[in-house]
Amino acid sequence: MNKKPIAVFDSGYGGLSILKELKTALPQYDFMYLGDNARSPYGGRSFETVYQYTSEAVQWFFNQGCPLIILACNTASAKALRTIQQKDLPRIAPQNRVLGIIRPTAEVIASHTRTGHIGILGTVGTVESGSYPIEIHKISPHLHISQQACPMWVPLVENNEQLQPGADYFVKKYLLEIIWADPAIDTLLLACTHYPLMLPKLQQFCPPHVHLLAQGNIVAASLVNYLQRHPEIEERCAQNKNVSFFTTGDTVDFNTHGTLFYGTEVQARHIIL
Repeated sequence: MNKKPIAVFDSGYGGLSILKELKTALPQYDFMYLGDNARSPYGGRSFETVYQYTSEAVQWFFNQGCPLIILACNTASAKALRTIQQKDLPRIAPQNRVLGIIRPTAEVIASHTRTGHIGILGTVGTVESGSYPIEIHKISPHLHISQQACPMWVPLVENNEQLQPGADYFVKKYLLEIIWADPAIDTLLLACTHYPLMLPKLQQFCPPHVHLLAQGNIVAASLVNYLQRHPEIEERCAQNKNVSFFTTGDTVDFNTHGTLFYGTEVQARHIIL
């Protein structure tokens, strides 16, 4: 059998924070990462545009032979995943699978709160989609969910300004707005893969009783479980410990920013979707 890497997709660099945790949890597997940096960010784009861009990336991965794709992008998971799973996969690759990062988070988030009040911090696209409240309430209908769009946080991270004093205003602004909306919140989900890089700054201004929850470990644990439950997919995944990186944007820029997200040096190749 010609085994191929597990694919990981994001609109930009953020998904590298997810890939880092996937590689830690599953070090023996091969991974192939693609960042659509030429067209990022996806956060403010329409459902139709996000679906078009994401489906082009999915098709590219399938052309490389990847049997399993992780959409390590909250906006793509919110706006494109369901259509790809229900309409595209049966037609173009019924034997392959595309997974998102919203459902795994929704499945476990109840275990992270004592008060039952949770806040979602995300891009405009993720918040407007309503995907997190919908998926969480399917599993835990008793939870109280508040959402806060944080449109300035991704630009801060992409310009490596997230820990500088200039970021303070927008960090305090969004945190105060969601805590004021529901003072009973004791857990804030970082529902964008860029946001873990802001953790030191978020902890500086977040009330001490509020837990800041990143998704990397959750998604990694979910993938480990998925591969155990689906041997027909697992047996098609290569295990040579290799990782390759691709971007639709500038490779020098990707390598510089990508190293911040991934934690070690990355060397990307350029592609056109």
